[in-house]
Amino acid sequence: MTSQARQDLAVLTVPAFNDNYLWVIHDGIHAAVVDPGDAGPIRETLAEHHLTLSAILLTHHHADHIGGVPALLAQGSVPVFGPRNDGIEGITQALGEGERIKVPGLDLELEVLEVPGHTLGHIAYVRRTPGAHWLFCGDTLFAGGCGRLFEGTPAQMADSLAKLAALPDDTLVYCAHEYTVSNLRFAQAVEPDNQGLALRMKDASERRGTRLPTVPSTIGLERGTNPFLRYTEPGIVKSLVQAGRLKEGAAPVEAFAALREWKNVF
Repeated sequence: MTSQARQDLAVLTVPAFNDNYLWVIHDGIHAAVVDPGDAGPIRETLAEHHLTLSAILLTHHHADHIGGVPALLAQGSVPVFGPRNDGIEGITQALGEGERIKVPGLDLELEVLEVPGHTLGHIAYVRRTPGAHWLFCGDTLFAGGCGRLFEGTPAQMADSLAKLAALPDDTLVYCAHEYTVSNLRFAQAVEPDNQGLALRMKDASERRGTRLPTVPSTIGLERGTNPFLRYTEPGIVKSLVQAGRLKEGAAPVEAFAALREWKNVF
């Protein structure tokens, strides 16, 4: 039997439930999992790729992101990283804005950003290695959209998204759900003249037609096509006004709030 060879870091896409994505970061030997809402698919992926779990990374407290943690820990204790202020029990290293972690078992350093809105304590993890910019953003930023405001305010979510939008354009966006086509359908309704958006919709529809994931996205692609990063664009503001959802001259945060409320019922 030959020993495993350590590889460059890679990220595996693990579908779960109806539309969740769980992420497995690995080097061919060890693996860290992000938001393991379901232990079963994670165990299968680790076994298939002959990987040993070395850490768990959590972004927020919703069950479809943390539900598989107890079952994974039952197979062996590993560090559990997660937000300091989101009410998750069992975290062994609580994290907040600007902290950096070295992920056990991997040559991987991640920076923590606080991104409240979807939940009040939500965090994201950023890898800033040259040539390999990664973002694990849970349910804050989606491909073509953003998370619902279950706990935070529109101002909080707008600020959180601005923080993510400031990352380098080539940053890969590993979000947690396959919502892209429905998000882009809404985006086209509010910004119908965006040609880049039309191209993105064509590509995403083709990928989903063959059951391929539409993520990861990139920050550059989101900046050009995601209405929740573009809510100050004149065309989007005009659409909100014409739809009777915004008054002329309203503040930008009011436009963001109106956009999110419209998406809720779209």
